[in-house]
Amino acid sequence: MRSSGHRAVAPPRNREEIVMANDAGPVVVMNPRSGGGKVARFRLIERAQAMGAQVRLTGPGQDVASLARAAIAEGAALLGVAGGDGTVAAVAAVAIEAGRPLVVIPAGTRNHFARDLGLNIRNPVSALTALHAGDPVPVDLGQVGSRIFINNVSFGAYADALLTPGYREAKARTFAEIAPGYLQGEQRIDAVVDTAEGPIDGPQIVLVSNNPYDLDSLRRLGHRSALDTGRLGGIVVKHPDGTPPPDLFPRLRRELRQQGHSGPPGAGVHTWTAPRITLHSTAAHLPAGIDGEPVELDLPIVCEIRPGALQVLLPRRTT
Repeated sequence: MRSSGHRAVAPPRNREEIVMANDAGPVVVMNPRSGGGKVARFRLIERAQAMGAQVRLTGPGQDVASLARAAIAEGAALLGVAGGDGTVAAVAAVAIEAGRPLVVIPAGTRNHFARDLGLNIRNPVSALTALHAGDPVPVDLGQVGSRIFINNVSFGAYADALLTPGYREAKARTFAEIAPGYLQGEQRIDAVVDTAEGPIDGPQIVLVSNNPYDLDSLRRLGHRSALDTGRLGGIVVKHPDGTPPPDLFPRLRRELRQQGHSGPPGAGVHTWTAPRITLHSTAAHLPAGIDGEPVELDLPIVCEIRPGALQVLLPRRTT
């Protein structure tokens, strides 16, 4: 799919308020704070406009989802998004709702989704070519309740860190303060997780990902080789009281070689894939991180995969 009606637009007088023209061309929603200011550093506003796109910037009273919905209401043929994974997830949810394709411009800090799409995360400008010459690729998305996730939903140490005041300003220090309690078995998640080996009660860490992560090498750890398998990836870490924390990476590599069969429930590291992963608890809510954003989720928590739900336009490969 390609958008139509492209035309160059003169730079606006006020960069914080960019008015969309009355055509059906692409609209790119940008978060100027993402990635330490990559939108400005790479001159993404001017370059997107030169490609025939209208640009909307987030700011006070201008959240990313509202801007994307307004663009659809005004006739946007496709949506683009420049920002981190949280920004991308919010615009992706609107694109699905409206049945529009999405162009992803990696302008965040880590850009995990863009990286796993095969985009050049070191040069976000290169992704702009998909606005007028993009190849459509269907990709899966995860869903938990009414929320979409493009990367993962996390519970335990990372989720608690996200919910700690000051985390954004001191990520490493906050995580270092919280993680030991989980990894030493002193803190657990107040939930039971349904896994391929059976239910696991009170784990330390749970990660549910949109398609499974590659776990067979340190170099590829945290990457996904595909975003269209139609399966969630599940990782649960639990070790018995009185035992040292599991040697995480070697254990994960061994389990992957064993095709995900990670032994009896209740101890160690468990990895599996499934179209649905559920957490139960007697508690009403559970802290979580969705694509790096802190939330409180109502229990039971059901994570599901939506195969091919999102159509992404990728830059055409040159041969």
